[in-house]
Amino acid sequence: MVISKSGLFTILASLSKLNISISVSLSGIVGYVLYAQHFTLEMIIPILGIFFLSSGSSALNHYQERAYDPHMNRTRNRPIPKGVITPERALMVAIILLISGALCLAFHSMNALLLGLMAIFWYNLIYTYLKRVTAFAVVPGALIGAIPPMIGWVAAGGSILAFENLTLAFFFFIGQIPHFWLIILKFGTEYEAAGFKSLSQLLNENQIKRLTFTWIASVAVSALLFPLSGIMDSLILSIVLMLSSFLLIVGFLDLIYHQMKPFRFGKAFFYLNLYFLLVMLYLILSIFPIP
Repeated sequence: MVISKSGLFTILASLSKLNISISVSLSGIVGYVLYAQHFTLEMIIPILGIFFLSSGSSALNHYQERAYDPHMNRTRNRPIPKGVITPERALMVAIILLISGALCLAFHSMNALLLGLMAIFWYNLIYTYLKRVTAFAVVPGALIGAIPPMIGWVAAGGSILAFENLTLAFFFFIGQIPHFWLIILKFGTEYEAAGFKSLSQLLNENQIKRLTFTWIASVAVSALLFPLSGIMDSLILSIVLMLSSFLLIVGFLDLIYHQMKPFRFGKAFFYLNLYFLLVMLYLILSIFPIP
């Protein structure tokens, strides 16, 4: 079967979960810039390493879950179950991307490479396995979201155990969990049908909504650690951050106060992702001399 250039791009974008890999790379940029306190061409290589590792890890996940994806509407149109690429070729793409990412990080920093390899190990071996064992796999699995900004920080020359680095990692760790709970609110029964452990097997919809709101509020509160820890010392940015966090909480109050209203997954997901994008923007802007 001959695949056009646009078709090949579509396949690669799906295998690499392009939107997620771009977001992961942005968090790496945040970590790098916060330590370096400026933008530099030297950051291109480690950020590419983060992007390639994230893309390769996602492609490997497609290969690992190829037997489960056809059973969910959310995933049945992925390249492997749709038949536009064989599992073997998808695995080859994953290996090429992973090697490319590892080489980029190794070229720049061995500590960054070790963190990157840890992320692959945790996502593709630990978390992917735990999803079929426990409905709470996302809690340990959220560690994966904390690693990319740490890679950026370390690649810029920072210490892994620096308080600012751990504060940054903690925010992204907390933020992974409500993302997944929102997905469960929409696709919980599909996860069950595909053989995954789902929170919808343990809790009813309103209980999941309350749990999701609690984690979203935790995300908003954890963002306040940035001005408190000294990462963000601009009064203006701190006020804007607090306002954004307040609006995030208010925007999700429907989850607990109007539980009979239909759940609008697209709107909720957009708001949460927008909040994360804004926080990353605020953090990057904090390196500039803003009062």
